[in-house]
Amino acid sequence: MVRVSAFAACAFAVLATVASTTAPAAVTRDQFPPRSTRDLIALCGAGQDDPLMTAARNYCQGFAEGAVQVALSYEAVTRSDRQPFCLPDPRPSHDEALAQFVTWANADPKRLDEVAVVGLMRFLIHQYPCQRPSPHRSSAK
Repeated sequence: MVRVSAFAACAFAVLATVASTTAPAAVTRDQFPPRSTRDLIALCGAGQDDPLMTAARNYCQGFAEGAVQVALSYEAVTRSDRQPFCLPDPRPSHDEALAQFVTWANADPKRLDEVAVVGLMRFLIHQYPCQRPSPHRSSAK
């Protein structure tokens, strides 16, 4: 499960960095669990002076880890050979991932109101698509 943890770590790093680049508003208990991508970003970027910072950041990390594991585990359950997303090697830096996520989310503000896991998965799928294998041609005689 090293691959899953790497995906989750990248997703968490992106979310945590995104929210910390601006002055975060105080997290509220109503944002647990996050109903939208906006809520998830708020939890991930809770400021050091926020009374709910520890709970928010822990929730964010667990949420990202769980979401990524479910998405990638679906492949095993369905016996499909298609992953929903694939990180490049070498992985992008935290700053690069942050810039990509912010650009993607702000390109369509409706994305901020999507269900949190949907927003996270859409970003990962959009930003890190897997290479599709070229179709095999059989030699017919």
